[in-house]
Amino acid sequence: MAGRIPDSFIHDLLARTDIVELIGARVELKRAGRELRGLSPFTNEKTPSFFVSPHKQMFFDFSSGKNGNAIGFLMEYDRLSFVEAVEELAQRAGLDVPREGGFEPRVVMDGPLDALAAAQRFFREQLRHAPQAIEYLKKRGISSETAKTFGIGFAPDSWDALTNFLKDTRHAIDAGLLIPRDGGGAGRACYDRFRNRITFPIRDTRGRVIGFGGRTLGNDPAKYLNSPETALFHKGRNLYGLYEARQAAKGAIPYLIVVEGYVDAVMLAQFGITEAVATLGTATTREHLQLLFKSTRTVVFCFDGDRAGRAAAWRALDQALPEIHEGRECVFMFLPDGHDPDTLVQEIGAEAFRARIQQALPLSQFLLGELSRQVNLGTLEGRARLVAQARPYLDKLRAGPLRTLMLDELARLARMNRADVEAALGRTDGPAERAAPDSAPRPAPVPGASRPVRRLMQLLLERPELAEGVANLQLLAQADMPGIDVLIEALDYFHAHPNARAAQLVEQWKDSAKGRALGRLLAEGPLGLSDEAVEAEFREAIGRLTVRALESEAARLLAESAQRELTAAEMEIIRSFHASRPARSRR
Repeated sequence: MAGRIPDSFIHDLLARTDIVELIGARVELKRAGRELRGLSPFTNEKTPSFFVSPHKQMFFDFSSGKNGNAIGFLMEYDRLSFVEAVEELAQRAGLDVPREGGFEPRVVMDGPLDALAAAQRFFREQLRHAPQAIEYLKKRGISSETAKTFGIGFAPDSWDALTNFLKDTRHAIDAGLLIPRDGGGAGRACYDRFRNRITFPIRDTRGRVIGFGGRTLGNDPAKYLNSPETALFHKGRNLYGLYEARQAAKGAIPYLIVVEGYVDAVMLAQFGITEAVATLGTATTREHLQLLFKSTRTVVFCFDGDRAGRAAAWRALDQALPEIHEGRECVFMFLPDGHDPDTLVQEIGAEAFRARIQQALPLSQFLLGELSRQVNLGTLEGRARLVAQARPYLDKLRAGPLRTLMLDELARLARMNRADVEAALGRTDGPAERAAPDSAPRPAPVPGASRPVRRLMQLLLERPELAEGVANLQLLAQADMPGIDVLIEALDYFHAHPNARAAQLVEQWKDSAKGRALGRLLAEGPLGLSDEAVEAEFREAIGRLTVRALESEAARLLAESAQRELTAAEMEIIRSFHASRPARSRR
Protein backbone atom coordinates (compact mmCIF):
# COMPACT_ATOMS: atom_id res chain seq x y z
CA MET A 1 0.00 0.00 0.00
CA ALA A 2 1.31 3.45 -0.91
CA GLY A 3 2.55 5.53 2.01
CA ARG A 4 3.32 9.17 2.64
CA ILE A 5 5.44 11.10 0.12
CA PRO A 6 8.73 12.01 1.88
CA ASP A 7 9.32 15.71 2.56
CA SER A 8 12.84 15.38 1.17
CA PHE A 9 11.44 14.32 -2.21
CA ILE A 10 9.02 17.27 -2.32
CA HIS A 11 11.87 19.63 -1.40
CA ASP A 12 14.06 18.30 -4.23
CA LEU A 13 11.14 18.25 -6.66
CA LEU A 14 10.46 21.96 -6.10
CA ALA A 15 14.17 22.67 -6.55
CA ARG A 16 14.03 20.94 -9.95
CA THR A 17 10.87 22.72 -11.10
CA ASP A 18 11.05 26.06 -12.91
CA ILE A 19 7.83 27.82 -11.92
CA VAL A 20 8.22 30.34 -14.78
CA GLU A 21 8.31 27.52 -17.32
CA LEU A 22 5.38 25.76 -15.63
CA ILE A 23 3.10 28.81 -15.46
CA GLY A 24 4.34 30.29 -18.75
CA ALA A 25 2.89 27.26 -20.57
CA ARG A 26 -0.57 28.21 -19.22
CA VAL A 27 -0.47 32.00 -18.78
CA GLU A 28 1.05 34.63 -21.09
CA LEU A 29 3.79 36.34 -19.08
CA LYS A 30 5.88 39.42 -19.82
CA ARG A 31 8.98 40.67 -18.05
CA ALA A 32 8.29 43.37 -15.42
CA GLY A 33 11.48 44.22 -13.59
CA ARG A 34 12.71 41.22 -11.59
CA GLU A 35 9.37 39.42 -12.02
CA LEU A 36 7.06 38.36 -14.86
CA ARG A 37 3.53 39.72 -15.14
CA GLY A 38 0.29 38.58 -16.75
CA LEU A 39 -3.49 38.58 -16.42
CA SER A 40 -4.85 36.59 -13.52
CA PRO A 41 -5.84 33.06 -14.56
CA PHE A 42 -8.28 32.98 -11.65
CA THR A 43 -10.34 36.14 -12.36
CA ASN A 44 -11.53 38.10 -15.39
CA GLU A 45 -9.32 41.13 -14.80
CA LYS A 46 -8.31 43.46 -17.65
CA THR A 47 -5.26 45.02 -15.93
CA PRO A 48 -2.52 42.48 -15.13
CA SER A 49 -1.95 41.93 -11.41
CA PHE A 50 -0.61 38.36 -11.57
CA PHE A 51 3.14 38.04 -10.95
CA VAL A 52 5.65 35.21 -11.01
CA SER A 53 8.96 35.53 -9.14
CA PRO A 54 11.79 33.41 -10.61
CA HIS A 55 13.95 34.28 -7.60
CA LYS A 56 11.45 33.05 -5.01
CA GLN A 57 9.91 30.39 -7.30
CA MET A 58 6.48 31.71 -6.22
CA PHE A 59 3.38 33.21 -7.87
CA PHE A 60 1.32 36.12 -6.51
CA ASP A 61 -2.18 37.04 -7.70
CA PHE A 62 -3.35 40.37 -6.29
CA SER A 63 -6.67 40.00 -8.09
CA SER A 64 -7.79 36.84 -6.31
CA GLY A 65 -5.46 36.94 -3.29
CA LYS A 66 -3.92 33.56 -4.19
CA ASN A 67 -0.19 32.87 -3.95
CA GLY A 68 2.05 29.84 -3.61
CA ASN A 69 4.68 27.60 -5.19
CA ALA A 70 4.51 25.29 -8.21
CA ILE A 71 2.48 22.68 -6.34
CA GLY A 72 -0.01 25.28 -5.15
CA PHE A 73 -0.42 26.67 -8.68
CA LEU A 74 -1.27 23.27 -10.13
CA MET A 75 -3.75 22.67 -7.32
CA GLU A 76 -5.46 26.01 -8.03
CA TYR A 77 -5.21 26.16 -11.83
CA ASP A 78 -5.59 22.49 -12.82
CA ARG A 79 -7.79 21.74 -9.79
CA LEU A 80 -5.58 18.85 -8.69
CA SER A 81 -5.19 17.35 -5.26
CA PHE A 82 -1.85 17.75 -3.50
CA VAL A 83 -0.76 14.22 -4.43
CA GLU A 84 -1.88 14.70 -8.05
CA ALA A 85 0.08 17.97 -8.29
CA VAL A 86 3.23 16.30 -6.93
CA GLU A 87 2.81 13.42 -9.39
CA GLU A 88 2.36 15.87 -12.27
CA LEU A 89 5.58 17.72 -11.40
CA ALA A 90 7.43 14.42 -10.88
CA GLN A 91 6.32 13.21 -14.31
CA ARG A 92 7.60 16.46 -15.88
CA ALA A 93 10.96 15.88 -14.18
CA GLY A 94 11.12 12.21 -15.22
CA LEU A 95 10.94 10.94 -11.64
CA ASP A 96 8.92 8.32 -9.81
CA VAL A 97 7.19 9.40 -6.60
CA PRO A 98 8.51 7.40 -3.62
CA ARG A 99 6.34 6.50 -0.64
CA GLU A 100 7.43 6.03 2.95
CA GLY A 101 6.46 2.56 4.07
CA GLY A 102 5.59 1.57 0.51
CA PHE A 103 7.38 -0.64 -1.97
CA GLU A 104 10.04 1.96 -2.90
CA PRO A 105 12.22 2.62 0.16
CA ARG A 106 14.47 5.19 -1.52
CA VAL A 107 14.05 8.19 -3.78
CA VAL A 108 14.25 6.87 -7.33
CA MET A 109 16.24 9.85 -8.64
CA ASP A 110 19.24 8.66 -6.60
CA GLY A 111 19.44 5.55 -8.82
CA PRO A 112 20.78 7.30 -11.94
CA LEU A 113 23.18 9.31 -9.77
CA ASP A 114 24.59 6.09 -8.37
CA ALA A 115 25.00 4.71 -11.89
CA LEU A 116 26.80 7.86 -13.05
CA ALA A 117 29.15 7.78 -10.06
CA ALA A 118 29.94 4.13 -10.77
CA ALA A 119 30.57 4.92 -14.45
CA GLN A 120 32.94 7.71 -13.45
CA ARG A 121 34.99 5.29 -11.32
CA PHE A 122 35.00 2.77 -14.18
CA PHE A 123 36.15 5.30 -16.80
CA ARG A 124 38.94 6.61 -14.52
CA GLU A 125 40.24 3.10 -13.93
CA GLN A 126 40.12 2.28 -17.65
CA LEU A 127 42.25 5.34 -18.47
CA ARG A 128 45.13 3.88 -16.45
CA HIS A 129 45.24 0.89 -18.82
CA ALA A 130 44.67 2.71 -22.12
CA PRO A 131 48.01 3.86 -23.61
CA GLN A 132 46.34 5.35 -26.70
CA ALA A 133 44.11 7.56 -24.51
CA ILE A 134 47.06 8.62 -22.32
CA GLU A 135 49.05 9.47 -25.45
CA TYR A 136 46.18 11.60 -26.77
CA LEU A 137 46.01 13.59 -23.51
CA LYS A 138 49.79 14.11 -23.57
CA LYS A 139 49.58 15.30 -27.18
CA ARG A 140 46.95 17.85 -26.17
CA GLY A 141 49.21 18.99 -23.33
CA ILE A 142 46.91 17.81 -20.50
CA SER A 143 48.89 16.77 -17.43
CA SER A 144 48.01 13.82 -15.21
CA GLU A 145 47.26 16.23 -12.34
CA THR A 146 44.80 18.20 -14.47
CA ALA A 147 43.19 14.98 -15.69
CA LYS A 148 42.74 13.94 -12.06
CA THR A 149 41.26 17.32 -11.06
CA PHE A 150 38.64 17.14 -13.81
CA GLY A 151 38.06 13.38 -13.47
CA ILE A 152 38.95 12.67 -17.10
CA GLY A 153 38.61 8.99 -18.02
CA PHE A 154 38.33 6.60 -20.95
CA ALA A 155 35.44 4.51 -22.32
CA PRO A 156 36.89 1.31 -23.88
CA ASP A 157 36.33 0.41 -27.53
CA SER A 158 33.66 -2.10 -26.60
CA TRP A 159 29.88 -2.37 -26.94
CA ASP A 160 29.36 -3.79 -23.46
CA ALA A 161 32.33 -2.94 -21.20
CA LEU A 162 30.28 -0.59 -18.99
CA THR A 163 27.19 -2.77 -19.32
CA ASN A 164 29.07 -5.72 -17.87
CA PHE A 165 30.55 -3.57 -15.11
CA LEU A 166 27.23 -2.17 -13.86
CA LYS A 167 24.94 -4.43 -11.89
CA ASP A 168 21.72 -2.47 -12.42
CA THR A 169 21.39 -1.44 -16.07
CA ARG A 170 17.92 0.10 -15.53
CA HIS A 171 19.37 3.10 -13.68
CA ALA A 172 22.22 3.35 -16.21
CA ILE A 173 19.67 3.57 -19.04
CA ASP A 174 17.82 6.32 -17.15
CA ALA A 175 21.14 8.16 -16.78
CA GLY A 176 21.82 7.98 -20.53
CA LEU A 177 24.89 5.75 -20.09
CA LEU A 178 23.43 2.72 -21.85
CA ILE A 179 21.12 2.44 -24.86
CA PRO A 180 18.36 -0.22 -24.95
CA ARG A 181 18.51 -2.58 -27.88
CA ASP A 182 15.42 -2.92 -30.03
CA GLY A 183 12.81 -4.89 -28.14
CA GLY A 184 14.44 -4.69 -24.72
CA GLY A 185 15.33 -2.31 -21.96
CA ALA A 186 16.60 -4.45 -19.09
CA GLY A 187 19.12 -7.17 -18.39
CA ARG A 188 21.77 -7.35 -21.12
CA ALA A 189 19.39 -5.97 -23.76
CA CYS A 190 21.41 -2.74 -24.01
CA TYR A 191 24.81 -1.44 -25.09
CA ASP A 192 27.30 1.26 -24.07
CA ARG A 193 26.68 4.81 -25.35
CA PHE A 194 30.33 5.90 -24.94
CA ARG A 195 32.86 3.73 -26.79
CA ASN A 196 36.52 4.47 -27.54
CA ARG A 197 36.22 7.99 -26.16
CA ILE A 198 38.02 10.22 -23.71
CA THR A 199 35.34 10.98 -21.09
CA PHE A 200 34.78 14.32 -19.37
CA PRO A 201 32.41 14.08 -16.37
CA ILE A 202 29.89 16.91 -16.16
CA ARG A 203 29.14 17.87 -12.55
CA ASP A 204 26.34 19.91 -11.05
CA THR A 205 27.03 22.71 -8.56
CA ARG A 206 27.10 20.15 -5.74
CA GLY A 207 29.84 18.14 -7.44
CA ARG A 208 27.64 15.20 -8.45
CA VAL A 209 28.27 13.65 -11.88
CA ILE A 210 25.09 14.18 -13.95
CA GLY A 211 26.39 13.36 -17.43
CA PHE A 212 29.44 12.90 -19.64
CA GLY A 213 31.04 14.37 -22.71
CA GLY A 214 33.13 12.04 -24.85
CA ARG A 215 35.85 12.82 -27.44
CA THR A 216 36.35 10.02 -29.95
CA LEU A 217 39.77 8.45 -30.52
CA GLY A 218 38.61 6.74 -33.71
CA ASN A 219 37.08 7.77 -37.01
CA ASP A 220 33.61 8.35 -35.60
CA PRO A 221 31.95 11.22 -37.54
CA ALA A 222 30.63 12.50 -34.20
CA LYS A 223 33.86 13.98 -32.85
CA TYR A 224 32.22 14.87 -29.52
CA LEU A 225 29.27 13.11 -27.93
CA ASN A 226 27.29 14.29 -24.92
CA SER A 227 24.93 12.44 -22.62
CA PRO A 228 21.32 12.76 -23.80
CA GLU A 229 18.79 14.93 -22.00
CA THR A 230 17.70 13.16 -18.82
CA ALA A 231 15.91 14.03 -15.60
CA LEU A 232 19.34 14.99 -14.21
CA PHE A 233 21.10 16.48 -17.21
CA HIS A 234 20.01 19.39 -19.42
CA LYS A 235 22.50 20.93 -21.86
CA GLY A 236 20.77 24.30 -21.67
CA ARG A 237 20.92 24.44 -17.86
CA ASN A 238 24.36 23.04 -17.02
CA LEU A 239 27.93 24.17 -17.66
CA TYR A 240 31.08 22.10 -17.80
CA GLY A 241 33.74 23.14 -15.30
CA LEU A 242 31.57 25.40 -13.11
CA TYR A 243 31.94 23.13 -10.09
CA GLU A 244 35.73 22.99 -10.58
CA ALA A 245 35.91 26.78 -11.00
CA ARG A 246 34.04 27.34 -7.75
CA GLN A 247 36.22 24.80 -5.94
CA ALA A 248 39.39 26.51 -7.17
CA ALA A 249 38.25 29.99 -6.09
CA LYS A 250 39.77 31.18 -2.81
CA GLY A 251 37.22 33.98 -2.53
CA ALA A 252 34.91 35.88 -4.83
CA ILE A 253 35.23 34.89 -8.50
CA PRO A 254 36.12 38.08 -10.42
CA TYR A 255 34.78 36.74 -13.70
CA LEU A 256 33.84 33.50 -15.44
CA ILE A 257 35.05 32.83 -18.99
CA VAL A 258 32.59 30.98 -21.24
CA VAL A 259 34.34 28.86 -23.89
CA GLU A 260 33.00 26.29 -26.32
CA GLY A 261 35.06 23.14 -25.68
CA TYR A 262 35.89 20.81 -22.80
CA VAL A 263 39.62 20.92 -23.54
CA ASP A 264 39.51 24.73 -23.70
CA ALA A 265 38.22 24.90 -20.12
CA VAL A 266 40.63 22.18 -18.95
CA MET A 267 43.71 23.78 -20.53
CA LEU A 268 42.92 27.26 -19.20
CA ALA A 269 42.62 25.77 -15.71
CA GLN A 270 45.94 23.97 -16.15
CA PHE A 271 47.56 27.36 -16.85
CA GLY A 272 46.05 28.78 -13.66
CA ILE A 273 43.03 30.42 -15.34
CA THR A 274 40.58 28.42 -13.26
CA GLU A 275 37.59 30.69 -14.02
CA ALA A 276 36.71 28.92 -17.31
CA VAL A 277 33.49 27.02 -18.05
CA ALA A 278 32.18 25.48 -21.26
CA THR A 279 28.76 25.20 -22.83
CA LEU A 280 27.75 21.65 -23.69
CA GLY A 281 27.43 21.71 -27.45
CA THR A 282 24.63 24.25 -27.38
CA ALA A 283 24.28 28.02 -27.62
CA THR A 284 24.31 30.08 -24.43
CA THR A 285 20.87 30.19 -22.78
CA ARG A 286 19.17 32.42 -20.21
CA GLU A 287 19.48 29.53 -17.76
CA HIS A 288 23.24 29.50 -18.35
CA LEU A 289 23.44 33.22 -17.60
CA GLN A 290 21.38 32.86 -14.43
CA LEU A 291 23.69 30.05 -13.29
CA LEU A 292 26.81 32.09 -14.06
CA PHE A 293 25.60 35.20 -12.25
CA LYS A 294 25.08 33.20 -9.08
CA SER A 295 28.87 32.87 -8.90
CA THR A 296 30.21 36.11 -10.37
CA ARG A 297 29.28 39.64 -11.45
CA THR A 298 31.16 39.50 -14.78
CA VAL A 299 30.83 36.98 -17.62
CA VAL A 300 33.49 36.89 -20.36
CA PHE A 301 32.32 35.28 -23.60
CA CYS A 302 35.32 33.89 -25.50
CA PHE A 303 34.69 33.16 -29.19
CA ASP A 304 36.59 32.71 -32.42
CA GLY A 305 37.02 35.94 -34.35
CA ASP A 306 35.54 34.54 -37.59
CA ARG A 307 31.99 35.01 -38.84
CA ALA A 308 30.70 31.91 -37.01
CA GLY A 309 32.27 33.10 -33.74
CA ARG A 310 30.76 36.57 -34.00
CA ALA A 311 27.36 35.04 -34.82
CA ALA A 312 27.63 32.87 -31.69
CA ALA A 313 28.61 35.94 -29.68
CA TRP A 314 25.57 37.82 -30.98
CA ARG A 315 23.27 34.99 -29.91
CA ALA A 316 24.87 35.07 -26.46
CA LEU A 317 24.38 38.85 -26.29
CA ASP A 318 20.69 38.48 -27.10
CA GLN A 319 20.26 36.01 -24.23
CA ALA A 320 22.31 38.16 -21.84
CA LEU A 321 20.45 41.46 -22.24
CA PRO A 322 17.56 40.69 -19.83
CA GLU A 323 20.04 39.43 -17.22
CA ILE A 324 22.25 42.55 -17.17
CA HIS A 325 21.23 44.58 -14.13
CA GLU A 326 22.36 45.54 -10.63
CA GLY A 327 26.07 45.66 -11.43
CA ARG A 328 26.20 42.59 -13.65
CA GLU A 329 28.42 42.79 -16.73
CA CYS A 330 29.10 40.82 -19.92
CA VAL A 331 32.16 41.34 -22.12
CA PHE A 332 33.18 39.71 -25.42
CA MET A 333 36.67 38.45 -26.20
CA PHE A 334 37.45 37.44 -29.79
CA LEU A 335 40.45 35.20 -30.56
CA PRO A 336 43.01 35.56 -33.36
CA ASP A 337 42.43 33.54 -36.54
CA GLY A 338 43.39 29.90 -36.25
CA HIS A 339 43.29 29.84 -32.46
CA ASP A 340 40.95 28.55 -29.80
CA PRO A 341 41.48 29.16 -26.04
CA ASP A 342 43.38 25.86 -25.72
CA THR A 343 46.02 26.66 -28.34
CA LEU A 344 46.22 30.38 -27.56
CA VAL A 345 46.98 29.99 -23.85
CA GLN A 346 49.67 27.40 -24.66
CA GLU A 347 51.26 29.83 -27.13
CA ILE A 348 51.11 33.12 -25.21
CA GLY A 349 50.79 32.01 -21.57
CA ALA A 350 48.37 32.88 -18.79
CA GLU A 351 49.49 36.47 -18.18
CA ALA A 352 49.04 37.52 -21.82
CA PHE A 353 45.74 35.65 -21.99
CA ARG A 354 44.44 37.52 -18.95
CA ALA A 355 45.60 40.78 -20.53
CA ARG A 356 43.38 40.01 -23.52
CA ILE A 357 40.44 39.52 -21.15
CA GLN A 358 41.00 43.04 -19.81
CA GLN A 359 40.75 44.32 -23.40
CA ALA A 360 37.47 42.50 -24.14
CA LEU A 361 34.59 44.48 -25.64
CA PRO A 362 31.85 45.57 -23.19
CA LEU A 363 28.36 44.45 -24.16
CA SER A 364 27.27 48.00 -24.99
CA GLN A 365 30.21 48.55 -27.34
CA PHE A 366 29.71 45.20 -29.07
CA LEU A 367 25.96 45.77 -29.49
CA LEU A 368 26.07 49.31 -30.86
CA GLY A 369 29.25 48.62 -32.84
CA GLU A 370 27.71 45.65 -34.67
CA LEU A 371 24.48 47.54 -35.39
CA SER A 372 26.43 50.58 -36.65
CA ARG A 373 28.38 48.42 -39.10
CA GLN A 374 25.10 47.29 -40.68
CA VAL A 375 24.02 50.80 -41.67
CA ASN A 376 25.45 53.91 -43.32
CA LEU A 377 25.76 56.49 -40.56
CA GLY A 378 26.54 59.13 -43.16
CA THR A 379 22.91 59.23 -44.32
CA LEU A 380 19.68 60.19 -42.58
CA GLU A 381 18.15 56.87 -43.58
CA GLY A 382 21.07 54.91 -42.14
CA ARG A 383 20.90 56.68 -38.79
CA ALA A 384 17.12 56.20 -38.64
CA ARG A 385 17.62 52.51 -39.38
CA LEU A 386 20.18 52.27 -36.56
CA VAL A 387 17.62 53.52 -34.04
CA ALA A 388 15.00 51.12 -35.38
CA GLN A 389 17.40 48.16 -35.23
CA ALA A 390 18.49 49.02 -31.69
CA ARG A 391 14.95 49.10 -30.32
CA PRO A 392 14.31 45.33 -29.79
CA TYR A 393 17.63 44.99 -27.96
CA LEU A 394 17.19 48.04 -25.74
CA ASP A 395 13.68 46.84 -24.92
CA LYS A 396 15.24 43.74 -23.34
CA LEU A 397 17.39 45.80 -20.98
CA ARG A 398 15.95 46.66 -17.59
CA ALA A 399 15.66 50.28 -16.55
CA GLY A 400 18.88 51.48 -14.99
CA PRO A 401 22.16 53.32 -15.56
CA LEU A 402 23.36 51.04 -18.38
CA ARG A 403 20.20 51.50 -20.44
CA THR A 404 20.30 55.26 -19.85
CA LEU A 405 23.93 55.49 -20.99
CA MET A 406 23.25 53.31 -24.04
CA LEU A 407 20.40 55.62 -25.01
CA ASP A 408 22.81 58.57 -24.76
CA GLU A 409 25.35 56.77 -26.97
CA LEU A 410 22.65 55.79 -29.48
CA ALA A 411 21.55 59.44 -29.64
CA ARG A 412 25.15 60.48 -30.33
CA LEU A 413 25.59 57.92 -33.12
CA ALA A 414 22.27 58.85 -34.71
CA ARG A 415 23.02 62.59 -34.27
CA MET A 416 19.72 63.08 -32.47
CA ASN A 417 18.87 64.50 -29.08
CA ARG A 418 17.92 62.14 -26.29
CA ALA A 419 14.22 63.09 -26.28
CA ASP A 420 13.86 62.35 -30.00
CA VAL A 421 15.51 58.94 -29.58
CA GLU A 422 13.17 58.08 -26.73
CA ALA A 423 10.19 59.19 -28.83
CA ALA A 424 11.42 57.04 -31.74
CA LEU A 425 11.77 54.05 -29.44
CA GLY A 426 8.25 54.63 -28.18
CA ARG A 427 9.11 54.69 -24.48
CA THR A 428 11.00 56.82 -21.97
CA ASP A 429 12.50 54.14 -19.80
CA GLY A 430 13.04 50.41 -19.53
CA PRO A 431 10.67 47.72 -18.30
CA ALA A 432 9.00 49.06 -15.17
CA GLU A 433 9.73 47.58 -11.81
CA ARG A 434 6.67 45.89 -10.48
CA ALA A 435 4.44 47.65 -8.00
CA ALA A 436 1.23 46.22 -6.60
CA PRO A 437 -1.92 47.96 -7.87
CA ASP A 438 -3.31 50.57 -5.50
CA SER A 439 -6.50 48.57 -5.28
CA ALA A 440 -4.72 45.37 -4.28
CA PRO A 441 -5.63 44.27 -0.74
CA ARG A 442 -2.75 44.68 1.68
CA PRO A 443 -2.12 41.48 3.62
CA ALA A 444 -1.96 41.50 7.37
CA PRO A 445 1.49 41.57 8.97
CA VAL A 446 3.04 38.39 10.35
CA PRO A 447 1.14 37.80 13.62
CA GLY A 448 3.16 38.33 16.75
CA ALA A 449 6.30 39.58 15.01
CA SER A 450 7.98 42.87 15.86
CA ARG A 451 8.75 45.28 13.02
CA PRO A 452 12.55 44.53 12.94
CA VAL A 453 11.98 40.76 12.93
CA ARG A 454 9.31 41.07 10.25
CA ARG A 455 11.66 43.13 8.07
CA LEU A 456 14.48 40.63 8.54
CA MET A 457 12.15 37.86 7.46
CA GLN A 458 11.27 39.79 4.30
CA LEU A 459 14.95 40.29 3.48
CA LEU A 460 15.75 36.64 4.16
CA LEU A 461 12.95 35.44 1.86
CA GLU A 462 14.26 37.73 -0.86
CA ARG A 463 17.77 36.22 -0.60
CA PRO A 464 17.78 32.96 1.45
CA GLU A 465 21.52 32.45 0.86
CA LEU A 466 22.17 35.29 3.33
CA ALA A 467 21.40 32.81 6.11
CA GLU A 468 24.89 31.35 5.59
CA GLY A 469 26.40 34.51 7.09
CA VAL A 470 24.42 34.21 10.36
CA ALA A 471 26.52 31.96 12.57
CA ASN A 472 25.36 32.01 16.21
CA LEU A 473 21.63 31.22 16.08
CA GLN A 474 21.63 30.20 19.75
CA LEU A 475 22.77 33.67 20.80
CA LEU A 476 20.41 35.39 18.37
CA ALA A 477 17.50 33.51 19.89
CA GLN A 478 18.10 35.41 23.14
CA ALA A 479 16.96 38.68 21.56
CA ASP A 480 13.84 39.73 23.43
CA MET A 481 11.62 40.37 20.41
CA PRO A 482 8.27 38.90 19.34
CA GLY A 483 8.63 36.50 16.41
CA ILE A 484 12.34 35.82 16.94
CA ASP A 485 11.67 32.07 17.25
CA VAL A 486 10.11 31.98 13.77
CA LEU A 487 13.05 33.90 12.28
CA ILE A 488 15.53 31.52 13.94
CA GLU A 489 13.63 28.53 12.55
CA ALA A 490 13.73 30.04 9.04
CA LEU A 491 17.47 30.72 9.32
CA ASP A 492 18.02 27.18 10.55
CA TYR A 493 16.05 25.79 7.60
CA PHE A 494 18.12 27.70 5.04
CA HIS A 495 21.32 26.60 6.84
CA ALA A 496 20.23 22.99 6.38
CA HIS A 497 19.05 23.57 2.78
CA PRO A 498 21.56 26.03 1.24
CA ASN A 499 20.02 25.86 -2.26
CA ALA A 500 16.40 26.29 -1.12
CA ARG A 501 14.22 29.23 -2.12
CA ALA A 502 11.23 30.82 -0.41
CA ALA A 503 8.86 28.40 -2.19
CA GLN A 504 10.37 25.41 -0.38
CA LEU A 505 10.07 27.00 3.05
CA VAL A 506 6.40 27.75 2.34
CA GLU A 507 5.90 24.10 1.47
CA GLN A 508 7.78 22.98 4.60
CA TRP A 509 5.56 25.15 6.82
CA LYS A 510 2.27 24.54 5.01
CA ASP A 511 -0.91 23.96 7.07
CA SER A 512 0.56 25.81 10.06
CA ALA A 513 -0.03 29.28 11.49
CA LYS A 514 3.54 30.36 10.70
CA GLY A 515 3.17 28.99 7.15
CA ARG A 516 0.02 31.02 6.54
CA ALA A 517 1.71 34.11 8.02
CA LEU A 518 4.68 33.51 5.74
CA GLY A 519 2.37 33.32 2.74
CA ARG A 520 0.80 36.66 3.68
CA LEU A 521 4.24 38.24 4.03
CA LEU A 522 5.32 36.94 0.63
CA ALA A 523 2.08 38.17 -0.92
CA GLU A 524 3.24 41.74 -0.34
CA GLY A 525 5.54 41.13 -3.29
CA PRO A 526 9.23 41.94 -3.84
CA LEU A 527 11.02 44.67 -1.95
CA GLY A 528 12.18 46.47 -5.08
CA LEU A 529 15.80 46.54 -3.83
CA SER A 530 18.99 45.45 -5.54
CA ASP A 531 20.79 42.33 -4.27
CA GLU A 532 23.48 44.57 -2.77
CA ALA A 533 20.92 46.71 -0.94
CA VAL A 534 19.13 43.65 0.44
CA GLU A 535 22.42 42.19 1.70
CA ALA A 536 23.55 45.47 3.28
CA GLU A 537 20.24 46.01 5.11
CA PHE A 538 20.12 42.37 6.22
CA ARG A 539 23.63 42.44 7.69
CA GLU A 540 22.97 45.71 9.48
CA ALA A 541 19.69 44.42 10.92
CA ILE A 542 21.32 41.16 12.05
CA GLY A 543 24.03 43.25 13.73
CA ARG A 544 21.44 45.27 15.67
CA LEU A 545 19.59 42.11 16.63
CA THR A 546 22.84 40.52 17.83
CA VAL A 547 23.52 43.51 20.09
CA ARG A 548 19.95 43.17 21.43
CA ALA A 549 20.58 39.47 22.08
CA LEU A 550 23.89 40.21 23.81
CA GLU A 551 22.16 42.79 26.03
CA SER A 552 19.46 40.34 27.04
CA GLU A 553 21.89 37.49 27.67
CA ALA A 554 24.35 39.74 29.55
CA ALA A 555 21.56 40.98 31.84
CA ARG A 556 20.56 37.40 32.59
CA LEU A 557 24.12 36.34 33.33
CA LEU A 558 24.80 39.35 35.55
CA ALA A 559 21.73 38.46 37.58
CA GLU A 560 22.94 34.87 37.90
CA SER A 561 26.46 35.95 38.88
CA ALA A 562 25.10 36.87 42.34
CA GLN A 563 24.21 33.20 42.85
CA ARG A 564 27.09 31.39 41.11
CA GLU A 565 30.46 31.91 39.47
CA LEU A 566 30.21 32.49 35.73
CA THR A 567 32.19 30.40 33.24
CA ALA A 568 34.84 31.90 30.94
CA ALA A 569 32.45 31.65 28.00
CA GLU A 570 29.73 33.47 29.92
CA MET A 571 32.14 36.21 30.95
CA GLU A 572 33.11 36.60 27.29
CA ILE A 573 29.45 37.27 26.41
CA ILE A 574 29.34 40.09 28.98
CA ARG A 575 32.60 41.55 27.65
CA SER A 576 31.27 41.35 24.08
CA PHE A 577 28.15 43.25 25.12
CA HIS A 578 30.13 46.01 26.83
CA ALA A 579 32.41 46.25 23.78
CA SER A 580 29.37 46.76 21.55
CA ARG A 581 27.90 49.60 23.65
CA PRO A 582 29.95 52.48 22.22
CA ALA A 583 29.11 51.46 18.67
CA ARG A 584 25.49 51.07 19.68
CA SER A 585 25.37 54.51 21.31
CA ARG A 586 26.78 56.13 18.16
CA ARG A 587 23.89 54.68 16.23
